[in-house]
Amino acid sequence: MPRSESYHTKARQEILNYLKGCRGTVSAADIIQQLKENGISVNPTTVYRYLDKLCSDHAAMKYVANKGGKAVYQLTGQDQHCLEHLHLRCIKCGRIIHLDCGFMEEFKGHLQEHHDFRLQCEGSVLYGVCSGCSKGEER
Repeated sequence: MPRSESYHTKARQEILNYLKGCRGTVSAADIIQQLKENGISVNPTTVYRYLDKLCSDHAAMKYVANKGGKAVYQLTGQDQHCLEHLHLRCIKCGRIIHLDCGFMEEFKGHLQEHHDFRLQCEGSVLYGVCSGCSKGEER
C-alpha cells in the first residue's frame, strides 16, 4: 500500500521537534546524535529523507557552505518569509542571518527594472564574515 504524503512517524515527529527547538542551523549528524542521546534510535537515511522532504515542502532551508561541505538545515518558520529574502552565512562560525529588510524590495526592483532579471531568493545565500567573527579577527 503506498504511503500518503502526510505520513507521520515518531522519528519524523522527533526530528521536527528537535528542529523547532534549535536556534540556528543544524546538520543531519547533529540531529542523529541528539536523538541518540535522547534514547531514540533512528536510521540516518530517515533523517536525510525527512530533511529533503521538509526542504521540498519549503518548511526548511538547506545551506551548504562550500562545495562538498556539510549541509546544515533550518526551519523556515512562518514569521521569517525565507523564500522572499536573501540569507547571509558567516564562513567562520556558520551563522545564518536573514536579510529581511526594506532593502530587499528595493534590490529586487532594481534588478527587475534595470537588468530585466527577477531574483529568486529561495536558497540564495551570500557568504562573508559576521560581526562577531570580525571582532575576533581584530584582536
